[in-house]
Amino acid sequence: MSITSDEVNFLVYRYLQESGFSHSAFTFGIESHISQSNINGTLVPPAALISILQKGLQYVEAEISINEDGTVFDGRPIESLSLIDAVMPDVVQTRQQAFRDKLAQQQLAGDCSGGGAGAASQSGVPKNGEATVNGQENGTHASVKQSKTMEVDGEVEIPASKATVLRGHESEVFICAWNPVSDLLASGSGDSTARIWNLSENSGGGSTQLVLRHCIREGGQDVPSNKDVTSLDWNSDGTLLATGSYDGFARIWTKDGNLASTLGQHKGPIFALKWNKKGNSILSAGVDKTTIIWDAHTGEAKQQFLFHSAPALDVDWQSNTTFASCSTDMCIHVCRLGTDRPLKTFQACFSAQSDSDIKDL
Repeated sequence: MSITSDEVNFLVYRYLQESGFSHSAFTFGIESHISQSNINGTLVPPAALISILQKGLQYVEAEISINEDGTVFDGRPIESLSLIDAVMPDVVQTRQQAFRDKLAQQQLAGDCSGGGAGAASQSGVPKNGEATVNGQENGTHASVKQSKTMEVDGEVEIPASKATVLRGHESEVFICAWNPVSDLLASGSGDSTARIWNLSENSGGGSTQLVLRHCIREGGQDVPSNKDVTSLDWNSDGTLLATGSYDGFARIWTKDGNLASTLGQHKGPIFALKWNKKGNSILSAGVDKTTIIWDAHTGEAKQQFLFHSAPALDVDWQSNTTFASCSTDMCIHVCRLGTDRPLKTFQACFSAQSDSDIKDL
């Protein structure tokens, strides 16, 4: 059995995705050319990297338990070894030698005690008719040395009426958002879809779902984009859902699952998007280092902000026209629709602006 570098890269990529490091996963995927791999991701089980590392550690533990002559090492000094310690021969040898010395001292102590019942008492094992409590001999007690045990709760069974499992996505689910006015839950996944789940009591336990397939135009027809849907947000009255995808497009959907408009001006994956409170604008952030304010009614870009020097990771509105954006360039820009420069810029931890700076905008 062997493993290739492509397989290692894919396992690391999936681990980053499963751990919620979506931006790191994207960057790693681009640099390692994951999209050019012929690995079928649907066949790779969840937590595959952790599983392989755990099995490898078990093999290393078995390997270092064998003496040079092929016999099994007498003792278990490696139970508490970490993965890093296990692959360091000096650490393993030191632990094994310390354990051998401990065994030798115990054997010597047993020999000096004269053996028999007396030796048993010396080693902490009670003699016939005696017991030890907290390490002291006591012939009137019938129990051996007591140790405080941790209380463990019994199994808690949640009735089916109190839990709902939403099944349907064919890949990782990256994000979910409740509709602000009704029992609708939106979710975005790596299967190139967003879904709207109806969780009202009349929906039969949450089984109703609308599938919002994210497609792109190729050869005069719509085909699945095969890109992750990693951002979504409802407008304030719960009638429209905005989604952002790694295919570079933002989309607006009705709560009935119909595509209302497609917003296409980003030159790469969209990492975040938000509706303003008024519901007339959508703000998006992308890997192309820009943020865009969109007209929610026409689908046109009102203004594109080019202030970041690295991918923009997240955005949030302060008012219906003013927002903040953050980036891997370690900067936060506070911007306003219609202005050509940031109103404020906070860089790493070197800015001394107070909270009032934001409130005064």
